[in-house]
Amino acid sequence: MPFDPTLLAQARHVVVFTGAGVSAESGIATFRDKLTGLWARFDPAQLASAEGFRADPALVWGWYQMRRAGIAKAEPNAGHLAIAALAAQVPKLTLVTQNVDDLHERAGSRAVLHLHGRLNAFRCLDCARPADEPVALPEDAVHGRRIEPPRCACCAGPLRPGVVWFGEMLPEAVLEQAFAAARQCDVLLSVGTSGLVQPAASIPRMALAAGATVVHVNPQPVPCEHPRAFMLPGKAGEVLPQLLRQAFA
Repeated sequence: MPFDPTLLAQARHVVVFTGAGVSAESGIATFRDKLTGLWARFDPAQLASAEGFRADPALVWGWYQMRRAGIAKAEPNAGHLAIAALAAQVPKLTLVTQNVDDLHERAGSRAVLHLHGRLNAFRCLDCARPADEPVALPEDAVHGRRIEPPRCACCAGPLRPGVVWFGEMLPEAVLEQAFAAARQCDVLLSVGTSGLVQPAASIPRMALAAGATVVHVNPQPVPCEHPRAFMLPGKAGEVLPQLLRQAFA
């Protein structure tokens, strides 16, 4: 039985759970895409750990500034815009993302729950104090080079990206908000995520267990063995606008 779009229109609380596939439609490389240039001989895990950063701060900081530059050039796609538009159509929408970019916010979404942190939020590696001033993006960062990280105004330790690195816990408060929303929603849209990375992957299952309907939007098939789980194959930028037209026509 196909998904009935009227369930979305009737929902009191919708959770949208997004992954790398949504950002990929805006041209942002996924974390495990092949590295090039200065970083070609490194495993991504080496560039996403406190140990790797302490061993070579300029190498790791330069890689993250290149990623920031790529995000700055990207634009929100139709999927991002559809999610922001959906928030105006339902009584309550909670947006949970595994992405570290700001494309949801630039599309108009508010109060986004970033499970893996944000690339443009910075804090001190040593004292964990947030950066006092915005961190400027070097003009040539997009080309990729070693860049020494700025220093903390409090303890002079190196600033680090505000993302969750290997070996680190997801932000507890954000994760609890996401879990609570999954338990309380009527419909959960899982968009552009494989659903393999824990503990975030438990969010759709948690919604199903609480009685919600779960809809997977992904170009790749996602197993849907539960009677309240559905698959809408395709890209978010194509499927979501069509789904909104069907639900709110």
